[in-house]
Amino acid sequence: MILRGIAQVDFQSSPWTGLVFLVALFAGGWQFGVFGLLGTVAATVTARLFGVSWSERVAPGLEGFCGTLIGVGLVLYLDVRWMTVLLVIFGAAAGSVLTSALNVLLKPYDLPAFTAPFCVVTTAVVIGGSAFSRVGVVPASAAAASGTELSWTHLWQGTLNGVGQVFFQDQWYVGLIFLAGLVIAGWRLGVVALVSSLAGLATGWVLGAQAADLAAGLYGYNSVLTGLALFGTFVVATPVSALYALLGVVAAAGFSAGIGALFAVVAGHTLTWPFVLVTWVFLAAVPMLSRIRRA
Repeated sequence: MILRGIAQVDFQSSPWTGLVFLVALFAGGWQFGVFGLLGTVAATVTARLFGVSWSERVAPGLEGFCGTLIGVGLVLYLDVRWMTVLLVIFGAAAGSVLTSALNVLLKPYDLPAFTAPFCVVTTAVVIGGSAFSRVGVVPASAAAASGTELSWTHLWQGTLNGVGQVFFQDQWYVGLIFLAGLVIAGWRLGVVALVSSLAGLATGWVLGAQAADLAAGLYGYNSVLTGLALFGTFVVATPVSALYALLGVVAAAGFSAGIGALFAVVAGHTLTWPFVLVTWVFLAAVPMLSRIRRA
């Protein structure tokens, strides 16, 4: 159940995929593995305690993945300390309640909550953390200004980092482990993730993004989630839906810069907001599109 919660970050219910994802988190740093597990457990236990459906939600891991991201995100932005432990536990618990609330609100539109609870909780904690002396948000590093010339190294590392950045990881070998976890669930998933990450990177390059940001996967990870969601997971995979998904992938990458600039004003972060908003729009449009069908 816990491993499935980790795997559900990328819409997978395989515990083996979740195990590989967990290995990848520890490869990125012990703190990411520990706090990712802590967030997953806290969110899952909260859902179980309050009586969320076991068979439909808890057992498949659907109540754990936002907790995973809350744990990894908060330890990245707040560093390792006891206050971070408390914030991850209570943040994941609040994220579980918010997940239920959003599922109720979005049910008439047949839209999942996706990672919106994680985005809301993490944004609130990071932005509000500066007001509390015992929280202490880690200052954001200065943006790299390496120019827009894209090298082969930028290209292949950025493509793999786009897969890893779904979990806030920017080491290409960690992204490769995450990719292996997806391939375990199905080789087509690995292809979709790679193509989506590359398309997001290409979108950023065409628009003139900094090469260092492209190499770090910052324009790929929202595209990865969008591609996985719109091709085979929530939309039936067909040649036409492949084009539809590609449009969503490009939109998510382009939207990333706008969201990032917006939240930078209040010391926030892009997170997976572009994926959530773009995918909601694309799924909401499906009933009007006769050649696109929900899975």
